[in-house]
Order: sequence, then C-alpha cells, then structure tokens
Amino acid sequence: MSTPLEFSPVTVRALANVYFDGKVVSHAISFADGSRKTLGIIFPGTYRFETSVAERMEITAGTCAVRLADQGEAVAYAAGSHFDVPANSAFEITVEGDLAQYVCSYL
Repeated sequence: MSTPLEFSPVTVRALANVYFDGKVVSHAISFADGSRKTLGIIFPGTYRFETSVAERMEITAGTCAVRLADQGEAVAYAAGSHFDVPANSAFEITVEGDLAQYVCSYL
C-alpha cells in the first residue's frame, strides 16, 4: 500500500486539533468532493479515541500498536500500513520511541 504524502487541491483548516495536552495534534483537510481527512502526529504514550464515523488510519511514519474496541490483543502497525475503525467504536493507540505520523480518512 502506498499512502499519498501530498494532497491537492484541498482546503486546510489552519487551527490544529490538539488532544492529550499536545501529545496528539492534527490538521483537517477537505476536498472538493466533500471528503475529508486529518493529518497528524502522535507523540509517545497511550491514547484512547472514540469514533462517530468509520475511519481508516494510515501510518505514514513511525510505528504504533493499536487495540480496537472489543479486541484483547494490540496489533503493531508501521509506516505504509493501515487499520480501519468502525463507526461508533473506539481504539487505543500506543506509540513508543519516536513519534508516529498518520493520515486519517473518514469513510
């Protein structure tokens, strides 16, 4: 899988989404067709997110471990891989060492 590292043409929201005291930061982008994504970084730590719509998280740099709601074991993901999260669900993401970067698509 090859996640694009550039997107055009888009509208970028200049104000960042900041979570967990600045340990997770993202910027929203919107496309002409109405689709949207967020581009972000995750500093080392463990964080829990809830979803209202289905999401695809594509890891573009670094590594992380993810435990989806109702699953016992965390699964490791590295740059170039992705995981999907259903709508109205949750996931826990852990980053150790260097930060992880991602592109989140709302499905």
